[in-house]
Amino acid sequence: MTARRDSVRVLAPTGMLGAGFPPETVTRGLDLGADVIAVDGGSTDSGPYYLGSGIAKTAAAAVARDLRLLLRAAATARIPLIIGSCGTSGTDSGVDWVAGITRQILTEEDLDLRVATIYSEQQAGDLKGHLDHGRVHPLPPAGDLDLATVEGCEHIVAMMGHEPIAEALAAGADVVLAGRATDTAIAAAYPLMAGMPAGPTWHAAKIVECGGQCTTNPRAGGVLATIDATGFTIEPLDPAVACTTTSVAAHMLYETVNPFSMREPAGTIVVTDATYRALDDRRVRVEGSRFEPAAQHTIKLEGSRITGYETMSFTAIRDPHILGQITTWSALLRRMIGEWVTNALGLSPDEYAVDIRLYGYNAVLDTNDPATGPPREVGVMLLVNAADQQTATAIAKIANPLMLHLPTPDMDYLPSLAFATSPAETERGAAYEFVLNHVVDVDSPTSLFRINLPEDTDG
Repeated sequence: MTARRDSVRVLAPTGMLGAGFPPETVTRGLDLGADVIAVDGGSTDSGPYYLGSGIAKTAAAAVARDLRLLLRAAATARIPLIIGSCGTSGTDSGVDWVAGITRQILTEEDLDLRVATIYSEQQAGDLKGHLDHGRVHPLPPAGDLDLATVEGCEHIVAMMGHEPIAEALAAGADVVLAGRATDTAIAAAYPLMAGMPAGPTWHAAKIVECGGQCTTNPRAGGVLATIDATGFTIEPLDPAVACTTTSVAAHMLYETVNPFSMREPAGTIVVTDATYRALDDRRVRVEGSRFEPAAQHTIKLEGSRITGYETMSFTAIRDPHILGQITTWSALLRRMIGEWVTNALGLSPDEYAVDIRLYGYNAVLDTNDPATGPPREVGVMLLVNAADQQTATAIAKIANPLMLHLPTPDMDYLPSLAFATSPAETERGAAYEFVLNHVVDVDSPTSLFRINLPEDTDG
């Protein structure tokens, strides 16, 4: 077990494994006395595809580059390295992917580090028991969960807190590769094992979760948080960068429903009474954070299912006459696609979906931010979703001449628009959606996870 100490220094090199960082910033973190390296390996930010497909968002070469530097650092300083949400979504295949890269590097670098893996993927049959016993509850705005939804998911992961990671560390792991985990659990596990108070530990873990994002230059590398009995101090690893009271406090606004509190599996971080004080022009001291243990430990579930298959086309409009009535043109395009698809393929509107997005006009916010004048140019993205790829592509091909030559109702000639690619249709494969936003009541914080304890690197 980790011995109790007066303080613990957590090195967070980057916001996500594979995003890169200057090597010298990690070296400086070691020089400042880092006790543990913690880095997130995933996110749901990029949508449901990565969980549904079990494929990582990051490139293997980028992950290997970061891992090599971090494994060398951990071996040099003889401190643990913790990586959570491996492979972007934390699936079992994501953990195995990162573990394979890790073992290859350990062999190449002749590093003697013990590796533990933690798997968080869930099977529908196992979750049925929790459903039957009323232990699964929705988070807003989700509704009650049924078994059919669970069984329809391609992959389901449970989001662990710090406890499985702490168990692996206690068993002697030098490197912990975890499946889906809360961002904060990755950085909180080691300090909590070392006896640091929960309030400052969880708050510090929240602030460092995205590396240098809490600094004045997020591109310059990560941060070091020093947690002690009364609070924590945070500083950038790049000497030319600063943490300010604003940049640190503002990170509680990031990905939270309430900037003064945030729920973890074991309880709630509360920063209502937290104070932020500049120690100098680079470091910030935070005190007054607290952690309120929950009456019931809960584990969040994330699941993704296939909604169909997509084909995309993209054309561009510069014709000022069309741009002057772009919404009329878009509505006409949608109506005519529907008519042509019915006539050519015999499909009814409920057998497919068409999404038309006008980039340069309202593609991002749609009618939430109405345009006030004609745009200079517009990119028109057509997304077709159907039950199979062949049908989706056939619909996009039927739309092809319309996206190339459709005039507005008052034009007496055919305009020529510009496709971005040839062929104009790009098959995107399966499309996914998140369908689980629920928590499971558990008796043990580790019961939903499979922990493979340290392995000898030569074994």
